Amino acid sequence: MNVLIIGGGLLGRETAQRLDRLGHGVVLVDESMENLALLDPDFGGVTYAGFPMDLNVLRQAGIESCDAVAVTTADDNLNIAVGQIAKKYFKVERVAARISDPAREDIFESAGLRTVCPTNMAGEKLVSDLVSPWQSRQVTFGVATVALEVQEVERRFFGRTTGDIELPGCGIFGVVKGDGRFLLKETAGHIPLSEGDALVVSRRID
Repeated sequence: MNVLIIGGGLLGRETAQRLDRLGHGVVLVDESMENLALLDPDFGGVTYAGFPMDLNVLRQAGIESCDAVAVTTADDNLNIAVGQIAKKYFKVERVAARISDPAREDIFESAGLRTVCPTNMAGEKLVSDLVSPWQSRQVTFGVATVALEVQEVERRFFGRTTGDIELPGCGIFGVVKGDGRFLLKETAGHIPLSEGDALVVSRRID
């Protein structure tokens, strides 16, 4: 795939380097030459210095021939604006944007953008590490990595089933019941949830 990454901070550089190591064509755009200079010496992609809201900068960086765009700056407003430009103006089908404020996640998703919220992910990981007896596991399928995480069922879901709740950015894989039984959602259907249960959820992480 040809991937354009907007934002050369820690997240943007790490994403660019991972994709490069996997053999994808990568272009990384950032306003700061200093940020671009921090890439690993063996980075084989292309870098471009310029303001990402400038359509000419995006064209020169190759957005018209890319398969996917990731917008990873620390500015939520910039991320949604550039994400919408990529999606609506340049017709890029696969666009993912970083979002720092969890309360704004719905705005990004209503614009048709895939979202990654480090605040939510870090918060869930910390809570899991502090109170959960289970550890997350990662499984790689081709070039995609999926995390399987176990989360205690929140009070607001008591009395409901796996069929009528939604977890943003996650899919429900199954349920660990309070007595230790594991029920696979695919075969068990709508599983009733109660106090003491835990959800096994799947999340694509790259």
